[in-house]
Amino acid sequence: MKVFKLIVSGGGTGGHIYPAISIASLVKLQQKDADILFIGALGKMEMDKVPKAGFSIRGLWISGFQRSLSLRNFLFPLKLVVSLLQAFLILKKFKPQVVMGTGGFASGPVLKVAQWLKIKTLIQEQNSFPGITNRLLAKKADKIFVAYNGMENYFPSSKISITGNPIRPIINEGFLNSKKAKSFFGLDPEKKTLLIMGGSLGAKKINELVALQIKFFKQFSLNILWQCGAIYYEIYKNFSSKNLVVKPFVYEIEELYSSADYIISRAGAGSLSELSCIGKPILLIPSPNVTANHQFHNAMSFAKVNAALVIEEKDLDKKFQEIFTKFVTDTSLQIEMCLSLKALARPHATKAIVNEMIELI
Repeated sequence: MKVFKLIVSGGGTGGHIYPAISIASLVKLQQKDADILFIGALGKMEMDKVPKAGFSIRGLWISGFQRSLSLRNFLFPLKLVVSLLQAFLILKKFKPQVVMGTGGFASGPVLKVAQWLKIKTLIQEQNSFPGITNRLLAKKADKIFVAYNGMENYFPSSKISITGNPIRPIINEGFLNSKKAKSFFGLDPEKKTLLIMGGSLGAKKINELVALQIKFFKQFSLNILWQCGAIYYEIYKNFSSKNLVVKPFVYEIEELYSSADYIISRAGAGSLSELSCIGKPILLIPSPNVTANHQFHNAMSFAKVNAALVIEEKDLDKKFQEIFTKFVTDTSLQIEMCLSLKALARPHATKAIVNEMIELI
């Protein structure tokens, strides 16, 4: 039997990397002898995360085009040409049957070269508003897996499959006892817990907000579990106190989500897919510093069906305290959010994507 050979390209942020790893892991589980190679961008976090997940990775000399005036943009044409050549050499040597792109700097050159070589290409678009790269690649892609309705506005409708976004398998394995999870972090097991997350790299604006609102939070008698990001930990670690725990990052996902009663989060597509499966009240603060402002579009798609409350960064000073008070005190609102989140949940997205991939070849 011919060995199934797959190239997966995606990275830059956890939102691109974790779906890619989830897909590759399930392929490996279903196709024991599958040969899987990742292609990422040199210097980006996938070059560390992917090997830790047990997969080989090659790096391209590529970076994003800066939308503001930057000297780095003068290097972009050269990097693009070099990365296309690198991708060509890798694909010719590896000879994959399928190339899957989950977004990030490297996926553009890799999928474009695969399409030139007539190799089947698949796109996994996490966001409700896709970037220009995936919109260009979509014309010759064989299949496009999406998480939101209405994506025919950007992609050929005949190629779209609404599967949801892949999530880490552990999310589907159920919750631990809430009190035990709170105790794991040294929190009061009898108190409601507010979990604050800023994405895989942390979020400067959210961290600044939390630091300013510590006294305000105290009136609600909450535990606070604050994941501030590794690069910000030295700044905020001394805020830890009774019922307030500051962590650079939490790897114990089961304990993290099981301890939470309310969640403040960015609106990355991967995070929202996980949060919809978790089904706990969420307050979203979308990052404005992302391509095509896609976090705002993601957040608003949840807000429109009453699955989340949303505050834009520019409105935090004026609106945060009022909206947060409603968030943690309005029980009927919390119930509505939880039900709406569960309705959006697609816990078996990875399986659906892999099954369609196998059928394609």
